[in-house]
Amino acid sequence: MQIISKKIFLLTVLLLTVLQIYATHNRAGEITYEQIGQYRYRITLITYTWTKAPADRPEIDLFFGDGTSTTVPRKEEVYLPDEYKQNTYVTEHTYSGPGTFVITFEDPNRNEGVRNIPNSVNIMFALKTILQINPNLGENNTPVMLNYPIDKAAKDLVFIHNPNAYDPDGDSLSYKLAVCLGNDSQPIESYRLPEASVDITVDPISGDLIWDSPVYLGIYNIAIEIEEWRSGVKIGSIIRDMQIEVIETDNKPPKIDPIGPFCVEAGSLLQFTVTARDTATERIALTSTGGVYELENSPASFQEGATGMGIVHADFSWQTICEHVRKQPYMIIFKATDDNPDQVLSDYQNVTVEVVGPAPKNVQLVPTNNTIYVNWDASICSEVIGYKIYRKNRKENFVPDDCELGVPAYIGFEHIATVQGHSNSEYLDNNNDEGLTHGYEYCYMIVAFYADGAESYASYEVCTELTSGVPVILETSVTYTSETDGAIHLTWMKPIDFDSVANPGPYRYTIFPSNDLWGTGFTDPFFVPGINDTTYVDTLYNTLELPRIYKMGLYNYDSGTNSWNIIGVPEKASTIFLTLHGRDNEIELEIGENVPWENYQYVIYKQNPESMEFDSITTVYTPKFIDRGLVNGKTYCYKVKGIGKYGLDIIPSPLINFSQEACAMPIDTIPSCAPELDVYNNCDSLRNELIWTNPNNSCANDVVEYNIYYSQSLDADMELLTTIYNPNDTTFTHYPTGALAGCYIVSAVDSFQNESAHTNKVCVDNCDYYSLPNTFSPNEDGINDLFIPFPYQFIEKVEMTIYNRWGSLVFKTDDPDINWDGRDIITNQKVSSGVYYYVCDIWEYRLTGLELRNITGFINVFTGNAESKGEK
Repeated sequence: MQIISKKIFLLTVLLLTVLQIYATHNRAGEITYEQIGQYRYRITLITYTWTKAPADRPEIDLFFGDGTSTTVPRKEEVYLPDEYKQNTYVTEHTYSGPGTFVITFEDPNRNEGVRNIPNSVNIMFALKTILQINPNLGENNTPVMLNYPIDKAAKDLVFIHNPNAYDPDGDSLSYKLAVCLGNDSQPIESYRLPEASVDITVDPISGDLIWDSPVYLGIYNIAIEIEEWRSGVKIGSIIRDMQIEVIETDNKPPKIDPIGPFCVEAGSLLQFTVTARDTATERIALTSTGGVYELENSPASFQEGATGMGIVHADFSWQTICEHVRKQPYMIIFKATDDNPDQVLSDYQNVTVEVVGPAPKNVQLVPTNNTIYVNWDASICSEVIGYKIYRKNRKENFVPDDCELGVPAYIGFEHIATVQGHSNSEYLDNNNDEGLTHGYEYCYMIVAFYADGAESYASYEVCTELTSGVPVILETSVTYTSETDGAIHLTWMKPIDFDSVANPGPYRYTIFPSNDLWGTGFTDPFFVPGINDTTYVDTLYNTLELPRIYKMGLYNYDSGTNSWNIIGVPEKASTIFLTLHGRDNEIELEIGENVPWENYQYVIYKQNPESMEFDSITTVYTPKFIDRGLVNGKTYCYKVKGIGKYGLDIIPSPLINFSQEACAMPIDTIPSCAPELDVYNNCDSLRNELIWTNPNNSCANDVVEYNIYYSQSLDADMELLTTIYNPNDTTFTHYPTGALAGCYIVSAVDSFQNESAHTNKVCVDNCDYYSLPNTFSPNEDGINDLFIPFPYQFIEKVEMTIYNRWGSLVFKTDDPDINWDGRDIITNQKVSSGVYYYVCDIWEYRLTGLELRNITGFINVFTGNAESKGEK
């Protein structure tokens, strides 16, 4: 007995020693990587441990996410204040090819006493980083964290921490709270966020962790997930585990005066002074971290080590260059730390700096009578990979703000083209081979862009008109509406400053019509001789049903070739065509047009049924109008007057054009909303009960009946089961054949036979009918002599096996009724009284079709025979 007690004691001591060796040291950390080959990566694990813990890790195991792992020796250990130690492990690994890999590290255990991780000393410490190898997205390196993941917070004071993640590739970063990881690198189930008097959040853009405010003293761990994005695609993420100690203090942290943000043009010098303040009795030290100090060429500088009593100033300076231009702003963290003897506290200021490419310079425009040649100087930044060209047909006088890049959408410029290449600095604007329209001043701006999508400032706005020499269409107005005798009046302005020497006569205007809005089928032209006659009436056309577009040009006759030749490029303009859509108690007017001028308002006319005159009822400023409050089944007629202008004052305005007259009848074509449906099984009565809502009580007023659709399974087509003709009857009982399982849809039908959408599909499954008793007595007394199931439905077959207590098979059947009379399958003798075990596979008709269900249990058999091992 003494020997046994001694062994137990030694074993206990040994176990406690092992636990002590492996426990209470891991506090924070992260995994990062840099790409050093096509599929080769240098992976760095950094952990932060407690120096007083007996545990130490000269080497660790790292898992690469491709089914392989390796043991990595520690490369460096750095002792930090407050008994922390930074441990760095570095290894290299080559992956077999593209894919997504989860790099993980696990180590027992976390330090003891983490308040928001119950029993933390026995919880695994784990880290995870996702690496995505995608040749289409290019090479990638994780961001580097420039601030330690260990910090102190004061109880009842707002705490702010920023990891200061710097991405060397310039990828966009986003931040969010995560859950600390434990066994198998999975989220710890018992983890919870630290208590806060208000809230604890992470700014998704800046990465600021804001804890407002700590409630209880102690140690806490928080996980932050940092995600990398490139061209809108997530390309990797890091889960960083950090530790915060909440302390009690009367000290108040220093405060840094607000700074930035800044936008600076590449090539400019950015300088500013950072100021921090505290009580006059405390000395403040200013420090700064950020990727701008890590740049290979022209890094930023900061007056490190600046201190002062009560107030301190330090200067920041950065001579930016073109190489610094990128889409993602640079983040700089400034930290002010006091020297309070009770407890040192800090304040952080997160400052963003966006380095913007210079605007393209010296934009020049060379117009013709239908094109404009645009050219500019190539950017002084060789990193530019192309240019975007923007156009608007009126002057904007846009002056960007300091941080307003590219051409903002709100100023109305259209992005008309992109040219690739740093030196490709010209573009011919011919309006996609359609030719530019006369009557406007065309304005252009140019923006340079970079490989990561960054855009420069926009160039100065430069404007010009087309050269003159072509007619300008002013009117294409429908003057008579008819299916056979319709008329359209055309008016145009003859060419301004026409050069008759360069283009000698005789002249004629040629007008090609097409029976649509877009000119898909121009037919034989009309001719107007001379140059001074500028009107034409197009007659005998179906203006009732068809729009018409005209292509018109000025031609002169060449006697040498005996041909008529166009001068310039023809203009196009269509009639205004009114399309009516009759709906429930309303008619929608859709105004179609394809004209070179801008119609800025439309006058809506409606025919008076008594006088038969068209009276104006409203003016709208978009090509759509809905006339409401109408009577269904009654005809209403409309026409529209368009009022417009060109962009040049030399062209007459306003331009007045009428549409054809159009008539329509409001008809209810809009169904009601779908009823909300509930379906309930009644297993005892083998029926399904349907209950639904009446749309007349919510979204309709003329539902008259309901259609009920049914299918026996999820995948089967829905078929009409029945129709309920009373809109107030919102229940139905269905007695399905074969099985209760099925799906139902109830649709509402209104007085115009509009049926609601089939969006309310509700399915119910069969009840579990098949069950077995736990006792039977096959003693041939005529009572309970057979083992049979309780009454059942919807069963195709079973596979029933019954075993005695020694595991020997005594009965089997596929008959759902079972009908076991208590006889052994081999001996055909009655089995002994006792407890038997059964396994029963049941094939049931369910909602998804025929499904297998397994049940097991015990049967108490009373045969009157004594139990005997001989049955084994």
